[in-house]
Amino acid sequence: MDALSRERHTPTVGGLAATGVSVRAGQRELVRELAVEFTPGEMLAILGRNGSGKTLSLHTLAGLRAPDAGTVSLEGAALPQWRRRALALYLGLLPQDLEEGFVSTAIETVLIGRHPHLSLWQWESARDELIAREALRAVDLEGFAARRTDTLSGGEQRRLSIAALLAQQPRIFLLDEPTNHLDPHHQLAVLALFRSLADSGSTIVTTLHDPTLAARFADRVLLLYGDGSWRLGPVATTLTAATLSELYLTAMVELGGDGRRVFVTA
Repeated sequence: MDALSRERHTPTVGGLAATGVSVRAGQRELVRELAVEFTPGEMLAILGRNGSGKTLSLHTLAGLRAPDAGTVSLEGAALPQWRRRALALYLGLLPQDLEEGFVSTAIETVLIGRHPHLSLWQWESARDELIAREALRAVDLEGFAARRTDTLSGGEQRRLSIAALLAQQPRIFLLDEPTNHLDPHHQLAVLALFRSLADSGSTIVTTLHDPTLAARFADRVLLLYGDGSWRLGPVATTLTAATLSELYLTAMVELGGDGRRVFVTA
Protein backbone atom coordinates (compact mmCIF):
# COMPACT_ATOMS: atom_id res chain seq x y z
CA MET A 1 0.00 0.00 0.00
CA ASP A 2 3.00 2.32 -0.47
CA ALA A 3 1.47 4.43 -3.25
CA LEU A 4 -1.80 4.62 -1.37
CA SER A 5 -0.06 5.68 1.82
CA ARG A 6 2.20 8.28 0.26
CA GLU A 7 -0.72 10.18 -1.22
CA ARG A 8 -2.94 10.16 1.86
CA HIS A 9 -4.06 13.54 3.24
CA THR A 10 -3.61 14.57 6.85
CA PRO A 11 -7.05 14.99 8.44
CA THR A 12 -7.77 18.51 9.70
CA VAL A 13 -9.65 19.61 12.79
CA GLY A 14 -13.43 19.33 12.57
CA GLY A 15 -14.16 16.07 10.82
CA LEU A 16 -17.62 14.56 10.41
CA ALA A 17 -20.32 15.17 13.00
CA ALA A 18 -24.01 14.50 13.51
CA THR A 19 -25.93 16.99 15.64
CA GLY A 20 -29.47 16.14 16.69
CA VAL A 21 -29.87 13.88 13.66
CA SER A 22 -33.08 11.88 13.31
CA VAL A 23 -33.67 9.18 10.70
CA ARG A 24 -37.12 7.98 9.69
CA ALA A 25 -38.46 5.34 7.34
CA GLY A 26 -42.06 6.19 6.55
CA GLN A 27 -43.82 6.68 9.88
CA ARG A 28 -41.10 4.89 11.84
CA GLU A 29 -38.49 6.92 13.69
CA LEU A 30 -35.42 4.70 13.63
CA VAL A 31 -32.87 7.11 15.11
CA ARG A 32 -33.74 10.07 17.32
CA GLU A 33 -31.46 13.08 17.86
CA LEU A 34 -28.18 11.30 17.27
CA ALA A 35 -25.21 13.32 18.48
CA VAL A 36 -21.75 12.01 17.61
CA GLU A 37 -18.41 13.30 16.39
CA PHE A 38 -16.38 10.89 14.29
CA THR A 39 -12.74 11.17 15.24
CA PRO A 40 -9.74 10.87 12.92
CA GLY A 41 -7.71 7.83 13.91
CA GLU A 42 -10.63 5.76 15.15
CA MET A 43 -12.85 2.97 13.87
CA LEU A 44 -16.49 3.15 14.92
CA ALA A 45 -18.84 0.21 14.37
CA ILE A 46 -22.62 0.53 14.04
CA LEU A 47 -24.60 -2.49 15.22
CA GLY A 48 -28.30 -3.24 15.25
CA ARG A 49 -31.01 -5.63 14.13
CA ASN A 50 -32.21 -5.76 10.54
CA GLY A 51 -34.30 -2.69 9.84
CA SER A 52 -32.88 -0.70 12.74
CA GLY A 53 -31.61 2.10 10.50
CA LYS A 54 -27.94 1.22 10.03
CA THR A 55 -27.87 1.70 6.27
CA LEU A 56 -30.15 4.75 6.28
CA SER A 57 -27.99 6.34 8.97
CA LEU A 58 -24.84 5.68 6.96
CA HIS A 59 -26.44 7.15 3.84
CA THR A 60 -27.45 10.20 5.87
CA LEU A 61 -23.86 10.64 7.07
CA ALA A 62 -22.70 10.35 3.45
CA GLY A 63 -25.11 13.06 2.30
CA LEU A 64 -27.12 10.73 0.06
CA ARG A 65 -30.29 11.61 1.96
CA ALA A 66 -31.17 14.55 4.18
CA PRO A 67 -31.64 13.89 7.89
CA ASP A 68 -35.24 14.08 8.99
CA ALA A 69 -34.07 16.43 11.72
CA GLY A 70 -30.72 17.85 12.75
CA THR A 71 -27.53 18.44 10.80
CA VAL A 72 -24.65 16.41 9.44
CA SER A 73 -21.57 18.59 9.10
CA LEU A 74 -18.07 18.20 7.74
CA GLU A 75 -15.29 20.53 8.84
CA GLY A 76 -17.98 22.67 10.46
CA ALA A 77 -20.11 23.12 7.31
CA ALA A 78 -23.39 21.31 6.69
CA LEU A 79 -23.11 18.68 3.94
CA PRO A 80 -25.46 20.50 1.49
CA GLN A 81 -22.96 23.38 1.44
CA TRP A 82 -20.29 21.10 -0.06
CA ARG A 83 -19.80 20.56 -3.79
CA ARG A 84 -20.09 16.87 -4.64
CA ARG A 85 -16.56 16.57 -6.01
CA ALA A 86 -15.03 18.27 -2.97
CA LEU A 87 -17.13 16.06 -0.71
CA ALA A 88 -15.87 12.94 -2.51
CA LEU A 89 -12.31 13.89 -1.59
CA TYR A 90 -13.35 13.76 2.07
CA LEU A 91 -16.03 11.05 2.20
CA GLY A 92 -16.01 7.64 0.59
CA LEU A 93 -18.99 5.26 0.82
CA LEU A 94 -18.98 1.50 0.33
CA PRO A 95 -22.63 0.51 -0.29
CA GLN A 96 -23.94 -2.76 1.10
CA ASP A 97 -24.48 -4.24 -2.36
CA LEU A 98 -23.44 -2.91 -5.75
CA GLU A 99 -25.31 -3.59 -8.99
CA GLU A 100 -22.94 -3.68 -11.92
CA GLY A 101 -24.44 -1.64 -14.76
CA PHE A 102 -21.88 -2.80 -17.31
CA VAL A 103 -19.04 -5.26 -17.66
CA SER A 104 -15.52 -3.90 -17.42
CA THR A 105 -12.11 -5.06 -16.29
CA ALA A 106 -11.05 -4.99 -12.66
CA ILE A 107 -8.55 -2.19 -13.20
CA GLU A 108 -11.15 -0.06 -15.03
CA THR A 109 -13.52 -0.52 -12.10
CA VAL A 110 -10.92 0.50 -9.53
CA LEU A 111 -9.90 3.55 -11.60
CA ILE A 112 -13.44 4.90 -11.15
CA GLY A 113 -12.34 5.66 -7.60
CA ARG A 114 -9.82 8.17 -9.01
CA HIS A 115 -12.49 10.34 -10.68
CA PRO A 116 -12.83 12.87 -7.82
CA HIS A 117 -9.11 13.61 -8.24
CA LEU A 118 -9.40 14.34 -11.97
CA SER A 119 -10.56 17.51 -13.68
CA LEU A 120 -13.20 17.47 -16.41
CA TRP A 121 -12.05 15.45 -19.45
CA GLN A 122 -8.78 14.55 -17.73
CA TRP A 123 -7.56 11.00 -18.33
CA GLU A 124 -6.07 8.82 -15.61
CA SER A 125 -2.31 9.15 -15.33
CA ALA A 126 0.34 6.54 -14.69
CA ARG A 127 0.18 7.63 -11.07
CA ASP A 128 -3.56 6.90 -10.94
CA GLU A 129 -2.99 3.45 -12.40
CA LEU A 130 -0.24 2.77 -9.85
CA ILE A 131 -2.64 3.70 -7.03
CA ALA A 132 -5.32 1.45 -8.53
CA ARG A 133 -2.93 -1.48 -8.75
CA GLU A 134 -1.80 -0.90 -5.15
CA ALA A 135 -5.48 -0.98 -4.14
CA LEU A 136 -5.96 -4.32 -5.92
CA ARG A 137 -2.92 -5.69 -4.13
CA ALA A 138 -4.26 -4.46 -0.78
CA VAL A 139 -7.40 -6.60 -1.15
CA ASP A 140 -5.62 -9.71 -2.42
CA LEU A 141 -6.58 -9.16 -6.07
CA GLU A 142 -3.10 -8.65 -7.44
CA GLY A 143 -3.02 -10.17 -10.92
CA PHE A 144 -6.76 -9.57 -11.46
CA ALA A 145 -6.35 -6.24 -13.30
CA ALA A 146 -7.36 -7.63 -16.70
CA ARG A 147 -10.14 -9.90 -15.41
CA ARG A 148 -13.68 -9.11 -16.55
CA THR A 149 -15.98 -8.24 -13.69
CA ASP A 150 -18.58 -10.78 -14.81
CA THR A 151 -16.06 -13.59 -14.19
CA LEU A 152 -15.51 -12.68 -10.53
CA SER A 153 -17.12 -14.46 -7.59
CA GLY A 154 -19.31 -12.53 -5.14
CA GLY A 155 -16.45 -12.21 -2.67
CA GLU A 156 -14.03 -11.07 -5.37
CA GLN A 157 -16.51 -8.45 -6.55
CA ARG A 158 -16.88 -7.22 -2.99
CA ARG A 159 -13.13 -6.85 -2.61
CA LEU A 160 -13.02 -5.10 -5.97
CA SER A 161 -15.51 -2.53 -4.68
CA ILE A 162 -13.32 -2.03 -1.63
CA ALA A 163 -10.29 -1.54 -3.91
CA ALA A 164 -12.16 1.20 -5.81
CA LEU A 165 -12.89 2.92 -2.50
CA LEU A 166 -9.24 2.66 -1.46
CA ALA A 167 -8.20 4.22 -4.77
CA GLN A 168 -10.54 7.15 -4.04
CA GLN A 169 -8.37 7.92 -0.98
CA PRO A 170 -11.00 9.73 1.09
CA ARG A 171 -10.23 10.96 4.59
CA ILE A 172 -13.40 9.35 5.99
CA PHE A 173 -14.54 5.83 5.01
CA LEU A 174 -18.22 4.95 5.44
CA LEU A 175 -18.61 1.20 5.06
CA ASP A 176 -21.93 -0.64 4.86
CA GLU A 177 -21.32 -4.29 5.78
CA PRO A 178 -17.84 -4.48 4.23
CA THR A 179 -17.60 -8.20 5.09
CA ASN A 180 -20.63 -9.11 2.92
CA HIS A 181 -19.90 -12.18 0.73
CA LEU A 182 -16.41 -12.60 2.20
CA ASP A 183 -15.00 -15.82 3.64
CA PRO A 184 -13.59 -15.67 7.22
CA HIS A 185 -10.02 -15.13 6.01
CA HIS A 186 -10.94 -12.13 3.88
CA GLN A 187 -13.32 -10.75 6.51
CA LEU A 188 -10.42 -10.48 8.92
CA ALA A 189 -8.03 -9.20 6.26
CA VAL A 190 -10.40 -6.43 5.11
CA LEU A 191 -11.17 -5.25 8.64
CA ALA A 192 -7.48 -5.36 9.53
CA LEU A 193 -6.82 -3.20 6.46
CA PHE A 194 -9.31 -0.56 7.61
CA ARG A 195 -7.99 -0.83 11.15
CA SER A 196 -4.54 0.05 9.81
CA LEU A 197 -5.99 3.02 7.91
CA ALA A 198 -7.58 4.25 11.14
CA ASP A 199 -4.26 3.85 12.92
CA SER A 200 -2.74 6.03 10.17
CA GLY A 201 -5.24 8.84 10.83
CA SER A 202 -8.30 8.01 8.73
CA THR A 203 -11.81 7.91 10.14
CA ILE A 204 -13.60 4.59 9.67
CA VAL A 205 -17.36 4.20 10.26
CA THR A 206 -18.71 0.75 9.48
CA THR A 207 -21.92 -1.17 9.94
CA LEU A 208 -21.41 -4.76 11.04
CA HIS A 209 -23.59 -7.73 11.91
CA ASP A 210 -21.00 -9.57 14.00
CA PRO A 211 -20.34 -8.06 17.45
CA THR A 212 -17.24 -10.23 17.78
CA LEU A 213 -15.67 -8.45 14.80
CA ALA A 214 -16.67 -5.10 16.28
CA ALA A 215 -15.03 -6.05 19.58
CA ARG A 216 -11.85 -7.06 17.78
CA PHE A 217 -11.38 -4.08 15.46
CA ALA A 218 -13.42 -1.06 16.59
CA ASP A 219 -12.68 1.63 19.16
CA ARG A 220 -16.27 2.73 19.71
CA VAL A 221 -19.67 1.29 18.91
CA LEU A 222 -23.01 2.86 18.11
CA LEU A 223 -25.94 0.59 18.95
CA LEU A 224 -29.20 1.30 17.09
CA TYR A 225 -32.35 -0.19 18.58
CA GLY A 226 -34.73 0.70 15.75
CA ASP A 227 -37.19 2.62 17.95
CA GLY A 228 -35.28 5.90 17.96
CA SER A 229 -33.05 5.01 20.89
CA TRP A 230 -29.31 4.48 20.57
CA ARG A 231 -26.24 3.91 22.71
CA LEU A 232 -22.72 5.15 21.99
CA GLY A 233 -19.53 4.30 23.82
CA PRO A 234 -16.18 2.53 23.93
CA VAL A 235 -16.11 -1.07 22.79
CA ALA A 236 -14.71 -2.31 26.10
CA THR A 237 -17.62 -1.04 28.18
CA THR A 238 -20.50 -0.81 25.67
CA LEU A 239 -20.26 -4.24 24.07
CA THR A 240 -21.42 -6.65 26.77
CA ALA A 241 -23.61 -9.72 26.83
CA ALA A 242 -26.32 -7.65 28.53
CA THR A 243 -26.33 -4.79 26.02
CA LEU A 244 -26.20 -7.16 23.06
CA SER A 245 -29.03 -9.29 24.44
CA GLU A 246 -31.13 -6.13 24.64
CA LEU A 247 -30.03 -5.00 21.18
CA TYR A 248 -30.72 -8.27 19.35
CA LEU A 249 -33.70 -9.39 21.46
CA THR A 250 -32.05 -12.72 22.08
CA ALA A 251 -29.85 -14.03 24.87
CA MET A 252 -26.14 -13.49 24.20
CA VAL A 253 -23.13 -14.71 26.15
CA GLU A 254 -19.52 -13.62 26.10
CA LEU A 255 -16.69 -16.11 25.78
CA GLY A 256 -13.00 -15.41 26.09
CA GLY A 257 -9.78 -16.96 24.92
CA ASP A 258 -6.39 -15.88 23.61
CA GLY A 259 -7.20 -12.35 24.66
CA ARG A 260 -10.26 -12.22 22.37
CA ARG A 261 -13.85 -11.39 23.28
CA VAL A 262 -16.36 -13.59 21.45
CA PHE A 263 -20.12 -13.11 21.56
CA VAL A 264 -22.52 -15.94 20.72
CA THR A 265 -26.20 -16.65 21.21
CA ALA A 266 -26.99 -18.51 24.41
